[in-house]
Amino acid sequence: MQQHLTRVTTADGTELAVASVGEGRPVVYVSGWLSHLELGWQLPEERAFYESLAEGCRLVRYDRAGCGLSGPLRRPPSLEYELEQLAAVIASAGDRPVDLIGTSLGALVAVAWAAAHPETVRRLVVYGGWVSGEKVSPPDAREHVLALVGSHWGLGSDVLTDIFAPDAPAAARSAFGRYQRASSDAATAQALLGLSYQLDIADLLPQVRIPTLVVHRADDRAAPLVQAAALAEGIEGAQLVVLPGRSHLPWAGDVHELSAMIRRFLGLRVARTGPGRLTPRQREVAELVSAGRTNREIAERLGIDERSAEGHVERIRLRLGFRSRAQIAAWYAGREEPPGRGEVG
Repeated sequence: MQQHLTRVTTADGTELAVASVGEGRPVVYVSGWLSHLELGWQLPEERAFYESLAEGCRLVRYDRAGCGLSGPLRRPPSLEYELEQLAAVIASAGDRPVDLIGTSLGALVAVAWAAAHPETVRRLVVYGGWVSGEKVSPPDAREHVLALVGSHWGLGSDVLTDIFAPDAPAAARSAFGRYQRASSDAATAQALLGLSYQLDIADLLPQVRIPTLVVHRADDRAAPLVQAAALAEGIEGAQLVVLPGRSHLPWAGDVHELSAMIRRFLGLRVARTGPGRLTPRQREVAELVSAGRTNREIAERLGIDERSAEGHVERIRLRLGFRSRAQIAAWYAGREEPPGRGEVG
């Protein structure tokens, strides 16, 4: 899959970067605290998650003002400003109702939108969300993290990465820390994190009248499970699904089960990803890895750029549950079954 980048403009003139991938009915994704459409797409674990959601539909993501490829903040962050940005993105997605997915801070924004504009939303999914930002962590902990982000953005981003993605490999955590720092400056990051702690959507929950799925990981270190339960309890008819794991970021931990849960709720087919089931192009790449070719040599052989070759190798590794190129090569040569991987369906 390849993502396509466009731009939309909000009512106050803020330019937002929008990415779409896949084809079919629109599924609009409201991200958490910080995002960068290009860097997120280059992070293999994150891209694999988005690709799993985009099969059979058109996944639409955007960078909020002050983040990634979007324009700067034109005024202080607020729920009203967040909804203005989401309005521009949903308007660009077409005339029919969208499926709406909100994660972390984006979960609160998605709930608020669904409460105010039910005619525009077919189904709502919230992951890693909360009702009251004040109840996410103790006041002294919130103040400490906000001060750290504002005064030592490098250290602050690393600390938050460890909180957000403890189940991710060390290399992925390191890459995500750099990604956060490239997504926003310290002042914007601090202001958006402050918004996360300030918002309270308790009064909006009874106004949500569309099918809603609330998904949370049992030991999420950034948002307590009790807040997810409060979300589900406050939205009439909402389903609460608790998955094992500690990571707040959706693409860390058991991504396959999370993606399958979301796709089932949205009425999308859940692919049965069996051992060694690769696309034809991935099999070509696996064969070249088995032959000892470097990423540059693979790129030259297949007529693609080196970064694309590297991306293919990483997605093969993720699909098969391997940790190295050597395991890919051994599997292809002997058609070994990937360790510890079954089918999702």
